[in-house]
Amino acid sequence: MTRLTGKTALVTGAARGIGAAIAIATAFAEEGARVIVTDIDTAAGAATARAIGAEFLPLDVASEADWSRIAARVPTLDVLVNNAGVTGFEGPFDGPPPAHDPEHAQLADWRAVHAVNLDGTFLGCRYAIGAMRAAGAGAIINISSRSGLVGIPAAAAYAASKAAVRNHTKTVALYCAGQGLNIRCNSIHPAAVMTPMWEPMLGDGPDRAARAAALVADTPLRRFGEPREVAAIAVLLASDEAAYMTGAELTIDGGLLAGSAATPGG
Repeated sequence: MTRLTGKTALVTGAARGIGAAIAIATAFAEEGARVIVTDIDTAAGAATARAIGAEFLPLDVASEADWSRIAARVPTLDVLVNNAGVTGFEGPFDGPPPAHDPEHAQLADWRAVHAVNLDGTFLGCRYAIGAMRAAGAGAIINISSRSGLVGIPAAAAYAASKAAVRNHTKTVALYCAGQGLNIRCNSIHPAAVMTPMWEPMLGDGPDRAARAAALVADTPLRRFGEPREVAAIAVLLASDEAAYMTGAELTIDGGLLAGSAATPGG
């Protein structure tokens, strides 16, 4: 498996979930890439890196200073995956999770979600363009969400941030092409993929299975997606097989948005 041999790939939020799957399972490391694992969780991120013999670098994607340190440490790059993200419901909280609907959401909570999801993607793209400019080529993969394509009443900040990631992806793609650079930028839009993000909603009680079934009841394939399934798409976009793809968005949602019967809601 050598689709990414000779390429240096940096993945943000790679300590667990989709990011870890992209770095490890059936993905970048197995396809021959030199992988740089980054995350704000240094212990878990370092463990992920050790598992594949990769380098780990701490990175808070919302920090411009952290990105400057990454640029100094990794001045050239072939692939960047902007995967790090938050919903705003991670907790732990002293009481119930904060409201994220359009009427009751607090500005501080709104900004906290956007700082990671949108500012982090902007800073990552800015770094990647500079790191790829000398070679004149590269692949930027932004992990957006199904929630970036539809409204989510109970998660307004998350939906808005992911919609902005979708649009910024297209802007970056057009900018790079206009600069005469073969730096491709595409977005992936997962729906319900089983990652730690879902834990606050699933819980660990006896009704966990019922909660899980209810969360995917409106998904035609009637199940959660798996991180490795998202990772497979990332491998495609990172490889030379996708050389003519830029500014595109790939949805992986079990058929949820294929018809008008599905009601994302929530």
